[in-house]
Amino acid sequence: MIKRKLISFDWALKRLLRSKANHEVLEGFLSELLDDDIRILEILEGESNRAHAHDKSNRLDVKVTNQQGEIILIEVQYEREFDFFHRILFATSKAITEHMAKSEPYEN
Repeated sequence: MIKRKLISFDWALKRLLRSKANHEVLEGFLSELLDDDIRILEILEGESNRAHAHDKSNRLDVKVTNQQGEIILIEVQYEREFDFFHRILFATSKAITEHMAKSEPYEN
């Protein structure tokens, strides 16, 4: 029997989408998935810089905006994580504080 080298879909997708040349592909995919016009603001580097499929945890966060001007954080992750909600709360809080100007009122 021939042994095949397998890679995870998660790892391959993240390696492909981290390249700016492929942002249009990701925007099209997310636009169809969310039924909205999605534009990438930035790729947030977290643990997505693995060189090999067998390296430690892999996560890719994408900061996007939709037609209404809302900022949305999208995380692509395969592995189960027990502190997921704590991490999402932290990432959301960080995105809000980085987006707001010092003089801007909180209701925006």
